[in-house]
Amino acid sequence: MALPNIGGEHRDGRFTPPFPDPHPKKSSLFWRFVRGWNSWIHVLFAKSYTMKMGEIHTPGLHMYIANELPLVRRIMADWRAFPKHHLLVRTLGPAIGNSVFSANGDDWATQRAMINPAFQQTALGHTLPMMQAAANALVERLRAYDPSRSVDIDPLMTHVAADVIFRTLFSVPLDAAGAQRIYRGFNRFQRHAQSASMMRFYRLPSFGFFNRSRRAAAAIHAVFQPIVQARYDAYHAGAAAPADDILAALLAARHPESGRPFTFDELMGQVSTIFLAGHETSASAMSWTLYCLAEDQTTQAAVRGEVEAICGDGPIAADAIRRLSLTRNVFRETLRLYPPVAFMPREVTCPTQMRDKQLAPGAMLVVSPWLIQRNEDNWACPHAFDPTRFDDAANRAAMREAWLPFGAGPRTCVGQGFAMQEAVVILASVIRTFDLAPVPGDVPEPVSRLTLRPKNGIRLRFTPR
Repeated sequence: MALPNIGGEHRDGRFTPPFPDPHPKKSSLFWRFVRGWNSWIHVLFAKSYTMKMGEIHTPGLHMYIANELPLVRRIMADWRAFPKHHLLVRTLGPAIGNSVFSANGDDWATQRAMINPAFQQTALGHTLPMMQAAANALVERLRAYDPSRSVDIDPLMTHVAADVIFRTLFSVPLDAAGAQRIYRGFNRFQRHAQSASMMRFYRLPSFGFFNRSRRAAAAIHAVFQPIVQARYDAYHAGAAAPADDILAALLAARHPESGRPFTFDELMGQVSTIFLAGHETSASAMSWTLYCLAEDQTTQAAVRGEVEAICGDGPIAADAIRRLSLTRNVFRETLRLYPPVAFMPREVTCPTQMRDKQLAPGAMLVVSPWLIQRNEDNWACPHAFDPTRFDDAANRAAMREAWLPFGAGPRTCVGQGFAMQEAVVILASVIRTFDLAPVPGDVPEPVSRLTLRPKNGIRLRFTPR
């Protein structure tokens, strides 16, 4: 069921991007099912954005949402007491298997130790040329469009983000056909996984939704599995690595105690995690960033001025990325308003007291960047698009405690620096080349499943400069 969006408006000189109109009171069990079928954020009600801790019961699950910052710190810091919830692990299984994102306990710690060396390959100096090449390819794709017509940027951002990951993982670019298969496949995977989750929450049969999500995941894997298989076979046959990339580092990874390498299935799980988490979250955030800049022409002009002053029309160098502070803050602000992972479910492993609630083992404990980052106790004018807030000293505590798009604690996303660098390069390349404008009356609607994406795309107009 679609709900009216609020936002997409300009008030008092600030742009308020769209988000679902919160319900005045908590939904009934029936309406929670109907509204949550397609999107978690459409279930939220007004008090969700201000409460310290909420509680929801369904036939199959007791769920608690912790928004108070001391509770959030406690949950995110103690990864043993509050591991990733088993329902999330099951939902993601077809896509990423038992990998570093979904593993828990000592298994997670071991996997993290094994893959850490691979992320040395994501250092700025090593990946910057690959990011620039992918950004240049995006610019050329945009140039091919008729400037008088609107362009859906959602699949384009999937293409460029997946292209960056392809180049850094495998040392090859991603073609348009592969990008389309990934875009369509992940949309299907999210839609079916969302439906399967709702059925489990209500103790209903999955009616084939889980199997459909498995088939969608297999379609995505088919884009890069042949590359991984060929490299795996060559490596174990003693052939020299063809490139110094992330896949080469993963092939060389060894268990810290036994010394054994990843099996092929384990390797596919790690590659799938890096690929899916790395491209999907970045694509989401960059789509919303371009939309906000198209609507906020003043900020768009300021970003363009910064990029032109620092970079001119040449390549975006490493020292320039550090100096593009407004461009970076625009992306940070978009991540605050539209965190790609809006809800982070953890599992209670032993009887736990939080505020006035007694949590039983097996309960789902949710930390929600969407709610925390839109709470007026943490941020002034929380629904407004205001990149300058990140230069305000009064917001330093909020930036540390109430800005969570990459998670927090020991399980903070290992690719945070990579994602920030990638976004600055791509956004700077697009903004200095095109004037962006929204399509009047065409307001995108965010939906939250595994990640936050626009329900029906985001259409903008790109006019070459």
